[in-house]
Amino acid sequence: MKTSRRSTARFAICVDNSEYPASLELHKIYRVLPDEDAAKDGDLRVIDESGEDYLYPADYFVLIELPRGTARALNKSFARSGQHGG
Repeated sequence: MKTSRRSTARFAICVDNSEYPASLELHKIYRVLPDEDAAKDGDLRVIDESGEDYLYPADYFVLIELPRGTARALNKSFARSGQHGG
């Protein structure tokens, strides 16, 4: 049996915000929420500048793996800032 070990919170860096300049900041780290249906369509569910989660083209982002301590610190930071998904 194949087991997938994936953290609940994933992160991505925005590399293209050309169609969503008010919602996404170029080169910023965003929290990515799991959404298998969105992934099948080539999208990512991202908590954007509004603090809400929306679908964006996956190619607007590069998924990144962070050291556990860094991911934990970011999760705490998002919680303090009132962004949901944590």
